[in-house]
Amino acid sequence: MAYLQCGKNILRRGSDQLLPNPLFFAAHGIRYRKLEVILTSTIDKLGKAGETVKVKPGYFRNHLMPKLLAVPNIDKFAYLISEQRKIYQPMEVEEVKVVVPKTLEDKMKEYQTAARRLDSAKLVLRKFTTKDNEVREPVTKDEIVAEVARQLSVRIEPENLHLPAPLAALGEFEVPLRLPRSIPLPDGKLQWALQVKVRRE
Repeated sequence: MAYLQCGKNILRRGSDQLLPNPLFFAAHGIRYRKLEVILTSTIDKLGKAGETVKVKPGYFRNHLMPKLLAVPNIDKFAYLISEQRKIYQPMEVEEVKVVVPKTLEDKMKEYQTAARRLDSAKLVLRKFTTKDNEVREPVTKDEIVAEVARQLSVRIEPENLHLPAPLAALGEFEVPLRLPRSIPLPDGKLQWALQVKVRRE
């Protein structure tokens, strides 16, 4: 009975026996070939988005393709990737900006604008209350400073607020501001003040 031997047993045969046709083993080199793929996103130790790299077929089939990290390197995908990069990643043009140091007058104008914004705005804080309509946690200086930065986009220091005791009740309060004397007060005002309204959550 004739049968075909392959693998390491073929080497054990004597030289008098004929070897099988070499085309039988031609397909074995496929597993060692590498595919050219186009990366759709940057991958460490492999390449940046849009680059063409060579990877093993199994790595592409099992890891890159299911997660849409790469596509095969064919004309259709190459064109789509290039068009997407034009749309979503436009070429960055570096603009050179000359930074002019601010003069004392510019700084004073900024301070006056910030002071007017603080004086004319109303800061609203929401707090949880108990059954007796008392605030569970009183409003402190640090909380007011953080809310001023968040709501009014003005940066002040806790020393700029005159708050002897935390606000422990609901209602509207006027918190005096301690700003430099160089910032002129508006007509009819004796001091800068911040309006704070504490309401229930």
